[in-house]
Amino acid sequence: MSGRARLALAAIAATLCAGCALLPLVDPVTWLFQAAAVLALVTGVGALARRVPLARPLTLGAQALAAVLLLTALFARGHAIAGVLPGPDAAEALADLARAGLRDVGRYAIPAPVTPGIKLLLVAGVLLVGLLVDALAVTYRSAAPAGLPLLALYSVAAGLSPGGSGWLWFLVAAAGYLLLLLAEGRDRLAQWGRVFGRPRPDGTHGAPVPVRTGRRIGALALGVALLVPAVLPSLGGGLLGPSAGGTGPDGGGGTISAVNPLVSLQDSLNQPEDREVLNYRTTAADTRDLYLRIVALDQFDGTAWKPSERTVTDVPGELPRPPGLSTDVAVTRITTSVSTAAWYAQNWLPLPYPAARVDLPGRWRFEPEGRTLVGDRGQNTHGLQYQVESLQVRPTARQLAAAPAPPAALEREYTQVPPDLPPIVRTTADQVTRGARTAYDKAVRLQDWFAVDGGFSYNTEVRAGSGTEAIARFLEDKEGFCVHFSFTMAAMARTLGIPARVAVGFTPGTRQPDGTTSVGLKDAHAWPELYFQGVGWTRFEPTPSRGTVPDYAYPDADRTGASGAPDRAGTPSEAPSAGPSTAPSCGPGERRAGPGGPGGGGGCAAAPATPTAQSPHGGGLPWTLVLLTLGALVLLSVPAVPVLWRARVRARRLSGPGPAGDAAAATLAAWQELLDTGWDHGILPDRSLTPRAAAARIIRIGKLPPDAADAARRVATAVEQALYAPHPLPATGLAADVRQVRAGLHTAAPRPVRLRAHLAPRSAARLRHTTATRCSALLHRCRTSRPATLARRAAATVRTALRRGAGRG
Repeated sequence: MSGRARLALAAIAATLCAGCALLPLVDPVTWLFQAAAVLALVTGVGALARRVPLARPLTLGAQALAAVLLLTALFARGHAIAGVLPGPDAAEALADLARAGLRDVGRYAIPAPVTPGIKLLLVAGVLLVGLLVDALAVTYRSAAPAGLPLLALYSVAAGLSPGGSGWLWFLVAAAGYLLLLLAEGRDRLAQWGRVFGRPRPDGTHGAPVPVRTGRRIGALALGVALLVPAVLPSLGGGLLGPSAGGTGPDGGGGTISAVNPLVSLQDSLNQPEDREVLNYRTTAADTRDLYLRIVALDQFDGTAWKPSERTVTDVPGELPRPPGLSTDVAVTRITTSVSTAAWYAQNWLPLPYPAARVDLPGRWRFEPEGRTLVGDRGQNTHGLQYQVESLQVRPTARQLAAAPAPPAALEREYTQVPPDLPPIVRTTADQVTRGARTAYDKAVRLQDWFAVDGGFSYNTEVRAGSGTEAIARFLEDKEGFCVHFSFTMAAMARTLGIPARVAVGFTPGTRQPDGTTSVGLKDAHAWPELYFQGVGWTRFEPTPSRGTVPDYAYPDADRTGASGAPDRAGTPSEAPSAGPSTAPSCGPGERRAGPGGPGGGGGCAAAPATPTAQSPHGGGLPWTLVLLTLGALVLLSVPAVPVLWRARVRARRLSGPGPAGDAAAATLAAWQELLDTGWDHGILPDRSLTPRAAAARIIRIGKLPPDAADAARRVATAVEQALYAPHPLPATGLAADVRQVRAGLHTAAPRPVRLRAHLAPRSAARLRHTTATRCSALLHRCRTSRPATLARRAAATVRTALRRGAGRG
């Protein structure tokens, strides 16, 4: 097998090793086999192009064309010409599929299902990186810069993985890169002939010294990268550090990072199909208030509502009693058995609030402040079955109205608002609650204003947002969906001194004929929770036509009972319903759940599987990540330009005259390469010297060994023959002589000079001169071209005519 063939196979292996870091992000992993097959075909096209041989840019162009044709055949065959050729329809289909993939990336939790859009992103991404690696390492014979696209691919995977990519995937990616460097090293050594290793006692030879040194350097680098971050805590977790929600050193502590654990509410609300997320069976007699809560968003920094960084512990056998709940409030203990869908993979566990006991398999951690369970080390809800004992808390309006002031620390934390909060939020809250005496009265006033009296409309097509500007825009436009209603009510409650946060999860769902209750994509929801001492965190429902308004949210509920509550939108009725029914107040694609069954109260059961607190619209992270990765790749590639240019020039100069080429020109090109090699090693060319004197100067300053010095003299003699002899003698082996001189200079030079010659060659200054010369020639050609000449003549004629007209006037 030739050296280039080995290098091409190593490039494929390195790309696939780096691509393995993407495997934990999706399920199943069969897409990688498809990507490997496509990458092998594109690499084969490159091998054939180099064998023809084609120029290097043409080789790269042929590979890119093959990649486009293969992607078209795989993902847009029905829209392509003859099933392969990409036309306008195929390009539009691929663009639509890519956009769908970006939406899916923002919609699903890890591991995400391999939808067609996600598969296109994965295969195309691995193929693009593989094409760059093959071009750098094989076509341009520079394997070291090929680590940049491999690093970009691994960084994307590490950035999307919760807590970063695991150390195993780092080892795999690093091993692929080292394999590529080793293959290039063997190929370079093979050009010098057979390399012998150290003789063994039995007369055989071991591995060559450069190979053994490369292995030791690779092992040392991997050891440093893995061990130093683990030994020095000040550097963070490093590659071996625990992921968010991981255990602490003693197995009982740790933290949960303030990351966004959810997916887009808005995209799920607008889905044409309501897929089942989970189903449950419960002992509760009334499931109207059986909301399944995922996480509480308790930190509002002005740009987004998000969960705070909290300490997590092992899940206790009996969860602690909810904070602030007194024994005077009516409580019913119920049991709920939950089964999640196989495709639903969420790191946070849907639970009725407040849960008292959870029986479930897997690695889960408990966050006491928000009373949430989060998966540890990749644990998620994928096809999970668990049982929850929870409390149905039923306070009365009188109890809420008589609630004393909350603890000072809790009030201070949960009433914080950003300093740049628009004034409209505070002034509107004051206007709506004017005359209300208690915190409870103010909360009910806010809820009624959003749901009934304020003129708000429910619309899932409104541009999403959770920052201060989005809240101000929502108060002015009065149009949005549950994210806008819940975020805005919580922010307004905080300005009134009422502790508030936002909960995200699911409405109760729809009862099925078999007695279970089904919760779908469109049952996801967001709602505000306000704190009342003696009751604890209490749900309110400001979103019109969604969910149910709790009985305690009516000021006279404890005097008249639920059936005597005022008739208003979203009020629970007594007529049960076993399934969804349409109603004019529901938005497009929504359903109204029966009040007697799950999700009752006449609310429209429509919501996203998991909303994103920072950007409910989703899709922002992938584009930002792609742009940042591309920008970093471009910045990292800039230093590699001189190296790549120098390698290309060297290969062209030493390629020889060819079958019908000019032998003298080939000799002069080899001489120029020898001078530039000396320049790279700090020996500035002196054009006043003869070739023989210039060679002697390089031998003296570069301290060349005898073999390399003889090679430099042979090249100088060949140049003198080509320049001055009437009939020059044919020169052979000049390329090998130049390489021998380069090796001698490299061996004799100090390490800083060697590094400078390789990474920042001084002769690359010719690149700047060449570029300036070509630009000047191009400008001169434009000025002297026939269209430019005609334009100048026409302008002169117009000026002459204007002057004559002015003279006559």
